[in-house]
Amino acid sequence: MPHATPHTDTVTAELDSVLRGGPFHVALRAAIAARGLPLQRVQHHLSRHGVKVGVTSLSYWQQGARRPQRPESLRAVRALEEILQLPEESLIRLLADSGDQAPDRGPAGRSYRSLVEASGVLAGLLAELGVTRDSGLHTLAHHERVLIGAHRELAERESHHIVRAHRDGVDRFVAVHHGDPGSAPARMTVHALENCRTGRIRLQQDTGVLAAELLFDTRLRSGDTFLFRYAVEDGTAGVSREYVHGADSPGGQYALQVCFDARALPARCHRFAQHSAAAPRGGHQELAVSGLHRSVHLVEPRLRSGYVGIGWDWD
Repeated sequence: MPHATPHTDTVTAELDSVLRGGPFHVALRAAIAARGLPLQRVQHHLSRHGVKVGVTSLSYWQQGARRPQRPESLRAVRALEEILQLPEESLIRLLADSGDQAPDRGPAGRSYRSLVEASGVLAGLLAELGVTRDSGLHTLAHHERVLIGAHRELAERESHHIVRAHRDGVDRFVAVHHGDPGSAPARMTVHALENCRTGRIRLQQDTGVLAAELLFDTRLRSGDTFLFRYAVEDGTAGVSREYVHGADSPGGQYALQVCFDARALPARCHRFAQHSAAAPRGGHQELAVSGLHRSVHLVEPRLRSGYVGIGWDWD
């Protein structure tokens, strides 16, 4: 019998914790991650149980953007308990406790982006571009500026990277943009703003993910530093309520600035952190919107692996 690794023990403990305390979407996401199943495989297993649920619906359920509510959806939840090897009634009980969440009639705001990791969508897009997660670049600093438009939508995201190559021959970077639920990657536009140009673009409509190749004008040698800047015009989804940044490994400085249109100011804002997809959110801190520039920000002097973000509430 294989021995459990510390990572496995941690994942199991986190899953046990969220199965006890919820909420439903976090528990579902943690269970899928713990079993290592892409959403396409989950959908396949459900179909073998005689239940039809789309990958998009599964994505929204584990985001918290929709809540299973229809009879067919509740049948799917019970089947998921068996497929994911969970205690009977564990997900159904959490679902009954989460009546204040959005029903499954439509997407709410932005939600947790780890669904892309679980579904294998991002890995598939990177494979199409012939790249791996190791880009050959180490991030020294990364500044993201997110613009929330007049209709409360995620209108644009601009990224400024300062990187160092850790191998010879690196001449590109793959930028990934995760749209809010209901977004349309085919209608997004990528702008190469400084020291790069746009190459191939791949997208996945159901999950709102766009991957864009940014080509450098030089081949870096190991140890070389480089800076580049790009932006993604979005504005294709509905009301946005948070922006989350995820990192697979520790990095350099990270700064996130969220700017609001004067016609759409939030009632309150806060920062948060989460060390894994299954872990509860912590590190909450209220953020005051600056009067002149209508923005809030956070700075991580040295980014840890996990997730950090800013959320906001509308009146």
